[in-house]
Amino acid sequence: SEPMITTQTVNWQTQGSPSDHLMLGHNVSTLDPMSQEFKQATKDSVSNVTFVEYEVLLPGFSGASVEKNITLDSATRIELSCRLDNKYSHLKSLQVIWKRGNEIIRHINKTENSWSIQLRILDNSNLGSYSCTLKGEEEISAMFHLQVPTIEGKEKPIVSYEGDTAVMICKSFGYTPIAWTWYMTNGSEQIAINDSLLADKYAINKVSANVTHLKILKLTKEDDGVYWCEAAFELGKSKGKLMLKVLSFMVPLKPFLAIVAEAVILVTIVFLYELYSKKKEKHAEDEKEFDQVEQLKSEESNGLENSSTRHRKI
Repeated sequence: SEPMITTQTVNWQTQGSPSDHLMLGHNVSTLDPMSQEFKQATKDSVSNVTFVEYEVLLPGFSGASVEKNITLDSATRIELSCRLDNKYSHLKSLQVIWKRGNEIIRHINKTENSWSIQLRILDNSNLGSYSCTLKGEEEISAMFHLQVPTIEGKEKPIVSYEGDTAVMICKSFGYTPIAWTWYMTNGSEQIAINDSLLADKYAINKVSANVTHLKILKLTKEDDGVYWCEAAFELGKSKGKLMLKVLSFMVPLKPFLAIVAEAVILVTIVFLYELYSKKKEKHAEDEKEFDQVEQLKSEESNGLENSSTRHRKI
């Protein structure tokens, strides 16, 4: 029987008006708009081995390059195609080179303006970057990056306090891992976490096939650091990175203690200033009293001298 065919056409906006799309099936959806057209056709064969076709519509100006990430989680037969739009059919004598990394590989010329390669992706050794380059009057290229699904962790550090419980979450969107594994970092080494052996410290919960939780109990400063969640797929493994920051209970008190310290310092300065002012005032009063006594002594001395002078005159 004929295999079921599903086609997905992605419109990457070209210069000017969007070009017409080639539709091989009945399901068509539009994804994020980019600079070129990208087409994916998926065919499920009777043997359940997936066949996927990806095609990029190349721009017709020199130096242009198109890049596309292709996510694969299981064994797949795949065809990658580079096609020039009909409005660039005037470009003649084109040399087409396909490469995997820096290694040149053979291609199949499907039509006058389309070149493709067929691959059997059986394990992660078949993944990587594949490129097609059209050389002639112009040089145009496209790059396909074949990779396993990426894992989403938490970009910002998870912050908690000593004695509390921290929960870290990892997700795989659209693809179901065969298994999940959690690791903790010890220096440069990653150590797998076995929650069955350390049940009083760790608990790993498989919330769903695509989501896993790591719960760390009774946090200490030693729990501070980097953790990894690893999803295993048929074609390879993918890791997500998370960071845990464990704080002491003294940390939230530091701003309060700083304010208290500033208040104590301010009160001390005011007290010392007032003490100094009082001492200065007392010293000034003592000096004034001393001056007054000296003045009185001087006046008394002058009075005695004047009295003796009058007695001599008589």
